[in-house]
Amino acid sequence: MNSPSLHNWQAANQRYLTAALARTRLALERHIGGPEASPEAASARLSFDESARAMPAPAALAKISSIFGLTAFEQDILLLCAGMEMDASFPALCASAQGDPLRAYPTFSLALAALPDAHWSALTPASPLRAWKLIEVSPGGSLVYSPLKIDERILHYLAGVHHLDGRLVGLIEPCGPLDPPVPSHCRIADRIFALWSDASDGSLLPVAQLCGSDPFAGREIAFAASRSLGLNLHILSATDLPTLPHETDTLIRLWDREAALCGSALLIEDFEPDRVDSSRENALLRIMNAAHGAVFLSAPARRPLRQRRATTFDVGKPAPEEQRSLWQAALRGSPGLNGTLDLLTAQFDLSARAIRNATLEGDARETGAEAASLWEACRALSRPPLESLAQRIEPVAVREDLVLPAPALAILREIAVHVRQRTRVYDTWGFARKSNRGLGISALFSGASGTGKTMAAEVLANELGLDLYRIDLSAVVSKYIGETEKNLKRVFDAAEGGGAILLFDEADALFGKRSEVKDSHDRYANIEISYLLQRMESYRGLAILTTNLKSALDPAFLRRIRFLVQFPFPDAAQRAEIWRHIFPCQVPAEELSFDRLARLNVAGGTIRNIALGAAFRAADAGEPVRMVHLLESARTEYAKLEKPLTEAEIGGWL
Repeated sequence: MNSPSLHNWQAANQRYLTAALARTRLALERHIGGPEASPEAASARLSFDESARAMPAPAALAKISSIFGLTAFEQDILLLCAGMEMDASFPALCASAQGDPLRAYPTFSLALAALPDAHWSALTPASPLRAWKLIEVSPGGSLVYSPLKIDERILHYLAGVHHLDGRLVGLIEPCGPLDPPVPSHCRIADRIFALWSDASDGSLLPVAQLCGSDPFAGREIAFAASRSLGLNLHILSATDLPTLPHETDTLIRLWDREAALCGSALLIEDFEPDRVDSSRENALLRIMNAAHGAVFLSAPARRPLRQRRATTFDVGKPAPEEQRSLWQAALRGSPGLNGTLDLLTAQFDLSARAIRNATLEGDARETGAEAASLWEACRALSRPPLESLAQRIEPVAVREDLVLPAPALAILREIAVHVRQRTRVYDTWGFARKSNRGLGISALFSGASGTGKTMAAEVLANELGLDLYRIDLSAVVSKYIGETEKNLKRVFDAAEGGGAILLFDEADALFGKRSEVKDSHDRYANIEISYLLQRMESYRGLAILTTNLKSALDPAFLRRIRFLVQFPFPDAAQRAEIWRHIFPCQVPAEELSFDRLARLNVAGGTIRNIALGAAFRAADAGEPVRMVHLLESARTEYAKLEKPLTEAEIGGWL
């Protein structure tokens, strides 16, 4: 109802309720000893009939009677209890009618004696009054003589005031208006509407399980389906579920009553994959099996139900063309960004909500700056939650920092091209439709420690504007059967949205050769490797493996890896080039001979350690970096490596 209509209904409902209470009051007076047919009784009946005809829509009392199937006697009991709260004359009438000034409250005994059409079944626990907790019977005494009290939520509803039951506030929240879902999600909402519209046999409606990683997409679908059915939507988080069975049953009963009163659907959201609380899981299943009305579950995975039908709908991210339409709608004031939208859609697999949030964060005004700002906003919004399994590396290295042979540099450039153009080649040009195998972009960086493998990954991340995550193998690999696959699934699933670069450093520990099956542990170790092969092939981003010993890797990996980059030990000319680039331009230096420094037969990682140690020595002495500082630092580094520092390497330095 709009505001004027609601105001008119509330006023009419108040007159109707007042007239209904007057009839109940007269019934009490007749029981006390009043005349059977008095002018007051006739006037009360006339007033009630007139107020009923004046209702612009059904009165709250009529709705309750219809919803819960109350008989005339049960309706009068409800009014008797409501009168105690709304009419000051009712307590004295109850006391007088029961012949006891201390019993100034309604009872079943009084109702059976004073109200018309009385029947004993209204007192049973299965009756609507008690089963739906419309009234409360005070515990401890005799059933027929115990005080009766109307439930507060029902009292307010009778008065025409609608609000969520106070016992549900903070647990179940109303869902406000949401943006319409994208077309692919609209089709799911339409299927749910058709499914529930056809369910007319009186049984529980099937639970609609919305399986996907985006809770807001589930909300939009549930809201759209509920609105089509004329229902309000309320949300319950699975983490807030009570753990005791009787609390769960009370919640179900209160929600069933609320849903019936207000025409509501319930959306249960469960996005805590690591939750192992069996009591809450049991409560979730209990609610899904027992709650009446329209029930949704939005979660990454479906739940098997035994006592109730359920239909599962896979809720993926919006399709690429839908994401592009969302970008265009959100950035309709920035027509110069069309080329950028293609790049954003190709790289980031975002939800509708994330796209809208990205446009709010990417608010730079100049076209070039706005494009960069949008890209960074998308990176931040799609950043995977991998803190426990990976370390995010802030890439600072640039291509000029890499000193590699020309063939290796060419392969690195080709890797970047494959990442940038994969959407055009796979989707626009149709390679993905020919076969969905082998679409993942993977690279193996092979070489001795310190030859620049991690730096090359940084360079790629910097050039592509992507996040780089170094996977913590100690956290991923588990001795418990099945746990390694779960951890790897978390890594790949979390990184999918933004196509982050995954760096498996020293990967021979994880991607080693499959062994002959001699026991169950060998079998499961091989399953882990097979699982990795599948995920590497399907991952939409770039996965980089580094190894010091290529021969230790399983040959199946080598066959399926798209790029192999050799990082050779640097020769003298390459070492001299590394030395020329190792010091930042701000470092004061005097009389450094890069050709002499290049005689140190070490890789780039060791060169950096020597340069860093020399810089600290020079800073402590208050001097520029000189060869003497580098010599002292080289001696320390060689001692750490248990390697002799020969005269051929350091001769003529000083």
